[in-house]
Amino acid sequence: MARTEYYDDPNAPEPNSMVVAASAVVTDDRGRILLQRRRDNDLWALPGGGMDLGDSLPGAAVREVEEETGLKVEITGLVGTYTDPRHIIAYADGEIRRQFNVCFRARVVGGSLAISDESTELRFVHPDELDALPMHHTQRLRLTHFLAHRPAPYLG
Repeated sequence: MARTEYYDDPNAPEPNSMVVAASAVVTDDRGRILLQRRRDNDLWALPGGGMDLGDSLPGAAVREVEEETGLKVEITGLVGTYTDPRHIIAYADGEIRRQFNVCFRARVVGGSLAISDESTELRFVHPDELDALPMHHTQRLRLTHFLAHRPAPYLG
């Protein structure tokens, strides 16, 4: 299903839902970051998605990473909270969401990379390569906060 992301756009449609979501910056033992190329907008992004009713937020991040990448991860910390009302996501089915995302730090503890139906490519990327990849501003912001090794999580 196609997806369009808006940021600080006066022409963005009005949201009709609010979704609590979790994402994760998953790193390997070489300091590279796991990214997926999303099928719905062809942009690179962190693995993540909406929280189910039976999930905790960290549990949602662990579940989403495994569903989208095949990797089992352990949460190791918090990058931040991302609740900017200027970020709107519109889907082809008519859902227009505001998303409340909590982004975690995580490390791989098992599994093997496997592309899901939500992505076209998965790879671990060296931080020096991030600027060359097409990604939405909100994804880049999470990565910037992660790479800054902030003493406290971003609250926004």
